[in-house]
Amino acid sequence: MSVQQEAAVGGEALEVWIDQDLCTGDGICAQYAPEVFELDIDGLAYVKGSDEELLQASGATTPVPLPLLADVVDSAKECPGECIHVRRVSDRVEVYGPDAQ
Repeated sequence: MSVQQEAAVGGEALEVWIDQDLCTGDGICAQYAPEVFELDIDGLAYVKGSDEELLQASGATTPVPLPLLADVVDSAKECPGECIHVRRVSDRVEVYGPDAQ
């Protein structure tokens, strides 16, 4: 994925990660943005890498594709577990999610 296709706030690239310790497994994120999120057999949501593989390492991040920014933000807002974090890549400041500034 090229940098031009990644979402940005104020020109800054964004990434998303899920805190599985807080995930309730409702799957709302996978409904909003199935290209970015998926539930695994453990019932928890994970972000996907560019190869569609689930990134299961704790704190694993994936770039937010620009066409999916609204869906990823809606996922963070609607998540009952408040476990979806969207942050700037450059300084890791959360811009959407439970710890947003």
